Amino acid sequence: MNLTADARNAILTGKAVLGIEFGSTRIKAVLIGEDNRPVAQGSHNWENKLENGLWTYSLDEVWKGLRDCYANLRRDVKEKYGVEIEKLAAIGISAMMHGYLAFDASGELLAPFRTWRNTNTGTAAAELSKLFSYNVPLRWSISHLYQCILDKEPHVKDIAFQTTLAGYVHWMLTGEKVLGIGDASGMLPVDPDTGTYYAAMVGKFDRLVAPYALPWKLGDIFPKVLKAGENAGFLTADGARLIDPSGHLEEGIPFCPPEGDAGTGMVATNSVRPRTGNVSAGTSSFSMIVLEKDLSKPHEAIDIVTTPSGNPVAMVHCNNCTSEINAWVNVFKEFSELMGDSHEMSEFYERLFAAAGKGDADCGSLLAYNFVSGEPVAGVNEGYPIFLRPVTAGFNLANFIRSQIYASVAVLKIGNDILFNEEDVKVDRLTGHGGLFKSSDTGQKVLAAALASPVSVMETAGEGGAWGIALLAAYMAGSDGMTLADWLDDSVFAGETGQVIRPDPEEIKGFDAYMKAYRASLAIFKRM
Repeated sequence: MNLTADARNAILTGKAVLGIEFGSTRIKAVLIGEDNRPVAQGSHNWENKLENGLWTYSLDEVWKGLRDCYANLRRDVKEKYGVEIEKLAAIGISAMMHGYLAFDASGELLAPFRTWRNTNTGTAAAELSKLFSYNVPLRWSISHLYQCILDKEPHVKDIAFQTTLAGYVHWMLTGEKVLGIGDASGMLPVDPDTGTYYAAMVGKFDRLVAPYALPWKLGDIFPKVLKAGENAGFLTADGARLIDPSGHLEEGIPFCPPEGDAGTGMVATNSVRPRTGNVSAGTSSFSMIVLEKDLSKPHEAIDIVTTPSGNPVAMVHCNNCTSEINAWVNVFKEFSELMGDSHEMSEFYERLFAAAGKGDADCGSLLAYNFVSGEPVAGVNEGYPIFLRPVTAGFNLANFIRSQIYASVAVLKIGNDILFNEEDVKVDRLTGHGGLFKSSDTGQKVLAAALASPVSVMETAGEGGAWGIALLAAYMAGSDGMTLADWLDDSVFAGETGQVIRPDPEEIKGFDAYMKAYRASLAIFKRM
């Protein structure tokens, strides 16, 4: 089998599929062949900005980043296969979930994009949670909308369309105001029975805001909900130029429903069946466990969202994960350069994570909080990273880095303890993906100890959500009526489960000791 020839033929004949995901720190494009494996990639680095107290990205950066990302993909294709991308079997768009993007009737942005990272919506989220008898997190789109109403922001009356980042990009490329059910479930709770927003909640919201005499109803401004496998429109001529100004990419390519990064993570780890789950650990972290049954009651630390097919999922979302680790690794890199040494950044991660693996199970009593931004699950409203060192602690490099890695999953443990201990949720397979798992197996071992569960990491874990949305596009283009779970098993993973690490009993005890001090010391943030 000549894989290069097969990939080249798939691109030439328009049978390749493109997935693009707008992550927190990187926009990534993955092109997959007929075997659903990546054949080419492109990326563009970007960062959110804190402006006027709110985390945001400019829409100019969205399009600049997309063009650069796709140009890098084209370059990769030319270098590997000597051809241009012109036709494709399908395209999918994914992005960070939640947040606030509101537009007027002419398509103009009414307020700067507010990302999932913002925690200014506490009043709105609390009122809506009570109104709906359903946990509504701070970052959900409905919380942002209602907070804008409560704050009497003048733009609210002019809203004609509100969506997520994935929904916005998809709209610009296809003209369709739609959203995949997984991403939509992070705007407003979705009813698994009807496949769209809970009608009762929509009615309650409209009655709640009636005194404000707004000229719209919620159903008028939210995107239409679609499930995996449904067609979500076609690439327009203008959309093709937005992606590829060179003019090679042709219009008319079908799109799958745009999805959030949580849904694409489930797909990329084959975690869409009940009793399967995954943990995404990058700038933020979240665990997703597909439920067999409803939880007994709402929990503030747990969101109920859905798979791209509409199955209910218990999600524990943490605003912070690896950003503080990245900051410290950069400090070590600066010191190395000060001493006249030069190494690739990846080598710093490899060596520091390997050193952390040799640290004490309880980090020598060192304690770290990685709150670059607010962390609702932990009850922390504003970002303020802190490192604590008792004078009797085992203060050394291994324990220091280990404490930072523990901090990256500590809040995740708080939420999952509720699922496992209070709700008796069962999971047969938990798969990790994201930056935390790229450097040695230390991150995987730490997560296994934190959740007291076996954790697998697949060879494809590094492909992430861009591969996941490419798979959803391929599923839409050629599933032949199979369920998403069956199609993934048969056409993509074929029994692959990845490298499994089971938790070490001593490391579980060490992590529990760390968490006892971690929970007790959270009181520090109430005094700030």
